[in-house]
Amino acid sequence: MSKVSSTLHLMGAITKKKTVFTIISLKQGLRCDSCMVMTRKPTTARLPSDKVSQGFALAGLLLLAGLAFAGPSGVLAWGENVRLLEQRNAQIAMLQDQTAELRNRTELLDPKNADPDLVGELLRSNLGFVHPDEVVIELP
Repeated sequence: MSKVSSTLHLMGAITKKKTVFTIISLKQGLRCDSCMVMTRKPTTARLPSDKVSQGFALAGLLLLAGLAFAGPSGVLAWGENVRLLEQRNAQIAMLQDQTAELRNRTELLDPKNADPDLVGELLRSNLGFVHPDEVVIELP
């Protein structure tokens, strides 16, 4: 028998008997009857508790996959998180502008170096003071 026909003969044996064959060595010059073949039966769960533990393991993996996809930090929540991040960044920029404006106003109200225009504006608006040369007209 040639090498090709012996290999085909072994493949035919694999499909007919439904047993797993592993060819260890089939070198050139060896005949089919001199090659080494290992047989192995398929493994199955032997105890019912093995099937139960495998079922729990599968359920746990499916739960983790579901959380990775649809959980609070999963793929579906990614778009909403990006939108919230943009909103928060816009809010932070607005608050930083307000903080800078208030800081500037407090520096202008420093008692050691007060801005006379700002002091006059605050006296007129908050306390109702007027200059003697000003005329006050009240509207109903």
